[in-house]
Amino acid sequence: MIKVTIYQNGQGDISSFTVSGHANFARHGEDIVCAGVSAVTFGTVNAIEEIAGIIPQIAQGDQGGFLHCELPENISKESYEKAQILLKGMIVSLQTIERDYGQYMTITFK
Repeated sequence: MIKVTIYQNGQGDISSFTVSGHANFARHGEDIVCAGVSAVTFGTVNAIEEIAGIIPQIAQGDQGGFLHCELPENISKESYEKAQILLKGMIVSLQTIERDYGQYMTITFK
């Protein structure tokens, strides 16, 4: 199962997220749940870099199935707001996947 954890600060803004595990929906290379979650999360990281101009702190697992993305603390208000919009868009996309394939992935907010 893929587990997505969204970390929020006291104001409800997203400070980081972690993705771990594998969906096991289908064989490796044919798993649409893994592919969808990967596309959404890596696309968000790329968008944060390109659109918000922020280089987040990234950690990835050697075997795949793990991604952690954390926003740096000292960024401009404008970049921060752009990143929040992108991260909230990511959540909407992930919730859509979870709605249809909830037995293969879960989202938790902390």
